[in-house]
Amino acid sequence: GDYQESWQPAKISNKDLYEAQDMAEKVTEALGGAGLFGVEFFLADDGVYFSELSTRPHDTGMVTLAGTQNFNEFELHLRAILSLPIFEITLEKAGASAVILASENSTNPTYSGIENIASLPKTDFRIFGKPTSRPYRRMAVALVNDTLETPIEEVVEKAKKAASLVTVHS
Repeated sequence: GDYQESWQPAKISNKDLYEAQDMAEKVTEALGGAGLFGVEFFLADDGVYFSELSTRPHDTGMVTLAGTQNFNEFELHLRAILSLPIFEITLEKAGASAVILASENSTNPTYSGIENIASLPKTDFRIFGKPTSRPYRRMAVALVNDTLETPIEEVVEKAKKAASLVTVHS
């Protein structure tokens, strides 16, 4: 399925994290190039499975725009392309992103509910500015952050609720 929400921190064992990091390093080193690669995995009871790779920042990484870490995915991409230093990446907050989907085909879509999402504390949004919509197309994202002590499930639910406040119109 397509990305619906993403969050940090992830609940993952050290063994599974190492396996994912090892696979990601092998794949990206073999491809070469510069920049941030979006490498996705499925985490199952019996281990880690490669899902997909993007040779650019990925939708699932937009959670970093919620202030979850000291560098967001776009800052990391720019630093990698320009060969600028990337210092230790630290987790600063718990965060979640949730998609805002279109429900109709249209050209020049408009949005309602922006004032509702903008009034929520620890919440932000990004509208992608796509010139057309179709059912289930990702048109925007809601971003929520909270303390690292907040259960991640609560943060994800807040992001989903925030996303539900915005409607895409044809």
